[in-house]
Amino acid sequence: MTLPNQITIGRIFLIPVFVLLAVYYGESVAAQEPNEILRWSAIAVFLIAAISDGADGWLARHYHLRSPLGAILDPIADKGLMITALITLSVSKWHFSLPLWFPILVVARDLIILLGCILIRFLNGSLEPRPSLIGKVTTFFQMLTIAIILLQWPYYKSIVWLTGVVTLISGIGYVLEGINLLRLEGHDRPVGRS
Repeated sequence: MTLPNQITIGRIFLIPVFVLLAVYYGESVAAQEPNEILRWSAIAVFLIAAISDGADGWLARHYHLRSPLGAILDPIADKGLMITALITLSVSKWHFSLPLWFPILVVARDLIILLGCILIRFLNGSLEPRPSLIGKVTTFFQMLTIAIILLQWPYYKSIVWLTGVVTLISGIGYVLEGINLLRLEGHDRPVGRS
């Protein structure tokens, strides 16, 4: 197993550690005895996981250690960390937490994109997913939102709404791109008997 894959697996194991720390911090807040060590530990674990994402990608590219296993594990680790953080930070009892609609929007967008990719692959026979600028911007804003909640910034609501709008726009963009791909493929097919 390559070093980047080992780092990715380590990142996957950090997800439940982050959840436990965040939930226990929320319980300490609910008991009106906030244990800031738990919150800062959750921040540290999230940071290590986020940094390891960049590290395993750099190692895989720089030392030509890309593998089929890594191609599967890396997106699972990335989305797993982000979605778990969003859900945890919306249901935990932190002073400032995410509204429940926010992780629902993010998960719904990701599911629609995934189902669209499966449909396009099924109908067109192939799919070459390419990261888009709006997708990268959306990921940046989602990570920024998580960071702001972890840091308990009192003016978080405007960022949450902005990220929600960006997430919605990117979801609509992917849907329109998918429809366009299906239309183009339909025009390229020869008309035959059914």
